Amino acid sequence: MKHVLERLYTVILERRQADPEKSYVARRLKQGTAKIAQKVGEEAVETVIAAMAKDREEVINESADLLFHWLMLLADANIAPAEVMAELERREGMSGLDEKALRKMS
Repeated sequence: MKHVLERLYTVILERRQADPEKSYVARRLKQGTAKIAQKVGEEAVETVIAAMAKDREEVINESADLLFHWLMLLADANIAPAEVMAELERREGMSGLDEKALRKMS
């Protein structure tokens, strides 16, 4: 069974071809990378604001919005969520400081 993020990503890919007048995803994707990235940023800020307010329900809601728009950004860049998950698995068990140092050397 596919993970919910994979299922949602599949829906986003399918809706790329939809009518932008009838599909939020198609409309966002048609607006281009800058607009999609801007929306990811907005959702990230809203998640942070909710967290700072210690509003648990809003953190959940805004996090869901953030992940949804992040998936649209991945679709726009032709990156599958599995590629990001593979990178996380590669980093698993590695110190964050060590991982960051390795990226700087590359």
